[in-house]
Parts: sequence; structure tokens; C-alpha cells
Amino acid sequence: MATTRIAFEELPPAVLAEVEARTGPLLKIEPAKEGFNSEIAARVFSETGSVYVKGLRTDHPRAWTQRREAEVNPALRGVAPALRWRIETDEWDLLAFEALDGHHADYSPGSPDLPKVANLLVRLGEVVCPDIELRQAEQRLERYAAKSADLGQFAGDSLLHTDLNNANVLVEETALLVDWAWATRGAAWLDAGYWVIWLMAAGNHTVESAERWAGEVPAWRSAPSKGVDAFAVANANLWEEIGGEDPDPWTARLVTASARWAAHRTGS
Repeated sequence: MATTRIAFEELPPAVLAEVEARTGPLLKIEPAKEGFNSEIAARVFSETGSVYVKGLRTDHPRAWTQRREAEVNPALRGVAPALRWRIETDEWDLLAFEALDGHHADYSPGSPDLPKVANLLVRLGEVVCPDIELRQAEQRLERYAAKSADLGQFAGDSLLHTDLNNANVLVEETALLVDWAWATRGAAWLDAGYWVIWLMAAGNHTVESAERWAGEVPAWRSAPSKGVDAFAVANANLWEEIGGEDPDPWTARLVTASARWAAHRTGS
């Protein structure tokens, strides 16, 4: 469900005053072009530098995602942009992150970004999952698994991002992951599995090429084959539901990619 974006300048005066209390007078505002989950998304500039600000009204159905991102961020040093400050006032919740000058990852075959993304997933695998409230991977996939016995394959104690959309990966000298709203606890290899689908959908990889790149992540190399099969099927079911009868072009590509992967894994 996309969220209607409003201009940063349309925030209530009290909220804007709280922002400037932290940044100093704003000199320039650059609205974000990517992402549809935040009502506010912009890079704001002042004499002290710039930060990327995202926010939702406190009564928004997904307001909980702001808390999730704030709570998980301290564990993500070297994996995600640092959270600089948070404002909760006048029925708004804003998060300000370190602003990056990198580009969205290019997932196409042969891209120099691919090794950096693989290394990012290796680094993420070394992060200790914080002791905060998180959904479990087996809970999130419960409705989509072919059989309930498959769900145990997805369980684990690793911190997962779960949305390897290339727009969520910013590449500079290294790659970093943004948008941790769907942070999850589960089996260590799952994020490499999510990457397989996005490599196919956003980078036009074959199944074999996508799985070779996933194989650069140690956790993937030790993933149970039956677990990977079950995960591919569950995601095909998930994207088929999301796609519905008339999916937008991006969703249609994910529906197709996940179905191809599931067919490859199951031989159907």
C-alpha cells in the first residue's frame, strides 16, 4: 500500500521548528524520488550539512515502522546509515539519517555493484540481532508456505532486512542498506534468497546467475536445499497475491521472477 507523499514544507510549523532546532535554518530541501512508504521523505540542507528525513503521522497505520527503524539502527553500524535524531511532536514522527551521496545499486549482470552488495550481505550476517521486538520470518511467511512443516526452515536468530530492492541499496565505496521498516528475525540465509528474486526482477539475471551471486554469501552456501525450495515457493505465492489481477510493471516482474525461481527449485 503506497503512502501519499507531502512536501516537507507542509509539515506543521511546530515540527519544522523542531527540525531547525537540530539543523539550524534550512537552506535547501530535495524531495526523495524513490520509495512510497513515507509521507515525508527528503534530504534537507543547512549550514551544518545535510540529513535524510523520513516520517509519518503518528496515527498512520504503519507508524510502527518508524519505531522499528529507530530501535534497530544502533545495531547496524557499517551496514546502514546512522540515525542522527528523532522528533515526535505535533502528531508527527520524523527520523533523520546520515545522508549518503551514493547511487542505487545496479543489479544487472556484470555490474561492479554486485560484489559490493554481496559483501554487504556478508557484513550483515555478522551483525548480532538486537534484543528488540521483531517479527519472525516463519510468521511473515506462514500464509504462503506450501505446508506448515516448511516454516521451521525459515526460523533463526539472525537479523534480516528482507527487502533487497535495489533502491534500498546505496553504493559508494561500499554498499549500505536503507529502509529497515521490515527488519525481521530468522534464518541467516534468507536475505541472500530475497536477493535472488531481486537479481532476477531488477537485474534480469537467470536463476543460475542469481543463485551464483547468492553463493557469495557464506550463509547461503550452508542453507538446506529443502529450505531454499520451500522459501522459493512461499515467495512465489506471496508475490502472486500481491500482484493480483492487474499488477503494476514492477510488481509483475517480481511475480514472474519468483514464479520462475520456484519452478526451477521444484522442477515444476
